[in-house]
Amino acid sequence: MGKPTGFMEYKREKTKEMPPEKRITNWNEYATRLSDESLKTQGARCMDCGTPFCHMGIEIRGAAAGCPIQNVIPEWNDLVYKGQWKEALDRLHLTNNFPEFTGRVCPAPCEGSCTLGINEPSVAIKSIERSIIDKGFENNWIVPKIPQHRTGKKVAIVGSGPAGLAAADQLNQLGHSVTVYERANRLGGLLMYGIPNMKLEKNVIDRRVNLLRQEGIDFIVNTEIGKDITKEQLQAQYDAVILCIGAQKQRVLHLEGSEAKGIHLAMDYLTGVTQSLLNSNFEDGTALDVAGKDVIVIGGGDTGADCVATAIRQNARSVYQFGKHPELPKVREDDRPWPQDPNVYKLDYAYEEAAALTGRDPREYCIQTKKIVADERGFVKELHTIQMEKILGDDGFHYFKELPNTEKVWPAQVVFVAIGFEGVEKSLPENFGITISNNRIQASIKDFETNVPGVFAAGDARRGQSLVVWAIKEGRAVAASVHDYLSVILKP
Repeated sequence: MGKPTGFMEYKREKTKEMPPEKRITNWNEYATRLSDESLKTQGARCMDCGTPFCHMGIEIRGAAAGCPIQNVIPEWNDLVYKGQWKEALDRLHLTNNFPEFTGRVCPAPCEGSCTLGINEPSVAIKSIERSIIDKGFENNWIVPKIPQHRTGKKVAIVGSGPAGLAAADQLNQLGHSVTVYERANRLGGLLMYGIPNMKLEKNVIDRRVNLLRQEGIDFIVNTEIGKDITKEQLQAQYDAVILCIGAQKQRVLHLEGSEAKGIHLAMDYLTGVTQSLLNSNFEDGTALDVAGKDVIVIGGGDTGADCVATAIRQNARSVYQFGKHPELPKVREDDRPWPQDPNVYKLDYAYEEAAALTGRDPREYCIQTKKIVADERGFVKELHTIQMEKILGDDGFHYFKELPNTEKVWPAQVVFVAIGFEGVEKSLPENFGITISNNRIQASIKDFETNVPGVFAAGDARRGQSLVVWAIKEGRAVAASVHDYLSVILKP
């Protein structure tokens, strides 16, 4: 490295963010990048550790450890330190089709596996990654790469999320003709409608899609396979089909009173708000508005946090988020040794905003909703809860035990259900005659082909709900397999 002792000399610097009190008044991205000089210093903290676990990209105990797409992180950290931004961009694009997405919304498992993170704050990898790609666009270093030849083979990709876009990008550059079908009215999958604008402004997605379009990829929106186009038409028109349809079947509540009005699935809420923002800056009145209402979010994950941040911007009277697990520890515990994800307490953007507004973290831990009570009109008016304790059973598994005398009644006029996703929506794969198991499309981990010849699957639809980096990895991998299929099996 250019600065072998940088990790001893410099401290980690947090990405610049708009103050919470200001950012809750708008829907713009709350994070911006550091100065070039500060980023150079952050790059210097990369310690030339010899065996860089930051890009090993494996799963340990079900969580990502290191970068799943094997970004060559130490190389571009060093290039940023040296001020060689364009060269850093080239290294970044070797493994990552969309650094502008991962640099904004990836939870950065690379940082959890950073060697420096054993006893110091890890290298600010995510901040550096985002800065490299944004600087590339600003300086017009990123231009359309038009394939020099075409193979004559045609591929249809169903779904325009990160897996579908990555597969399309790879196959197009290999010379195949690619058409991406999206049933929504905008491209990007959950990047477009599942992630709020303040985390990922949608012009960032449009910018990349426009580049892909210039490179020769065709995009068709408002088109549902099996409804607007039959599977027979699709298979007759294309030499291979890839299903990247995500795992968007949301879990629903199964408890007393869950049929009350005012209970909404989290993704429906986030989608409606983003659509209204993009269509009319909320002037069309189509978004669910929680202004002046008591809001409770059931589910302790990122989607729930996004509901909290959205409700705050809509001037909800109060917002709480219920989670069943205990509060995470402040420091890495012994049962989460490096290079595993440390799984420690973080004040995410939404919680920071709530704390700035109300003086408290909106999260309630180890809490179980027992029933929902509606008013005489059928609208939710309150939630009844009880506190729980997480205990380790004699069999080695954890269980939740209700604590007596901890019952509480919470006023609520709106409830958002953010308890995760069951898996893939089954209608499309079943229409193709594709095998589904455990709510996932069954596709070979070796070549991603389903039981239907010439039909492949990748991303959340195959592996289950996961991170954007896993989706990109799957998209790149399925593209390589489809290329082999087109080159060998369909050889003229």
